[in-house]
Amino acid sequence: MTDYKVLIPDEFYSLLNFEQEDLPGVAVVNTALREFEPKIVFACHLSIMIDLEYLIDNGMPSKSEVEVIDNYGDYLDNEIKGPDKEKPNALFLARITWNKTRELIWRVYDPEISNSFLQEIITANSSPRQFDYRIDPDNNWELAKWHLTDWK
Repeated sequence: MTDYKVLIPDEFYSLLNFEQEDLPGVAVVNTALREFEPKIVFACHLSIMIDLEYLIDNGMPSKSEVEVIDNYGDYLDNEIKGPDKEKPNALFLARITWNKTRELIWRVYDPEISNSFLQEIITANSSPRQFDYRIDPDNNWELAKWHLTDWK
């Protein structure tokens, strides 16, 4: 097994407003990961897709819905990263709100830890909203390319 020296960058967020299928979207992306190396250490792409309940125009969440999903997102982020923030199990990549959904994305070191945690939530039926998730191997960060594009 290869050892890597990893310096976890401070999160730096960029805001992107976009339109897809004639619906508005908002992405908050941790652009500090653009230059992050060694990417191979966080070789899995975790995406959690949360179904929104209380909406306003164009599939966007109401103010009360934003409060619920922001708080839940913070909880998920803390748990998925793990207890040691100096050596986290995941790096937060993006939060995307579009078409009645909120997607939360991380780059993950050990996918079994994240999978076990999410399965516990599902088994306990403890999520405030319905969600689905995927953990995909992605050594070259192909699934993160759109998020880390320089949008200038």
